[in-house]
Amino acid sequence: MKQTLIALALSMAAVAPAMADQALAQSKNCMACHAVDKKVVGPAFKDVAAKYAGQKDAADKLATKVIKGGGGVWGPVPMPANPQVNEAEAKKLVAWVLSQK
Repeated sequence: MKQTLIALALSMAAVAPAMADQALAQSKNCMACHAVDKKVVGPAFKDVAAKYAGQKDAADKLATKVIKGGGGVWGPVPMPANPQVNEAEAKKLVAWVLSQK
């Protein structure tokens, strides 16, 4: 019983940061245009992670794009600017997006 509780606590601790970052994405309206595993208006976060995998400047480039918006990478619909997202939040969101597999 004790081992089961310990295993459960460890698995919850591992999931908590991912859920917290998804909660941030929801609170900043990212999920209105994106989903983790499927295209909505914008690309799936897993597709973004795959496209930018291994690129050293990806996190900084994407954090800027989250705040200022951008277009032309994923098709004709541009990503609007998100002035409600500060730099620290943008970096946290991008780190989470890039961790999606």
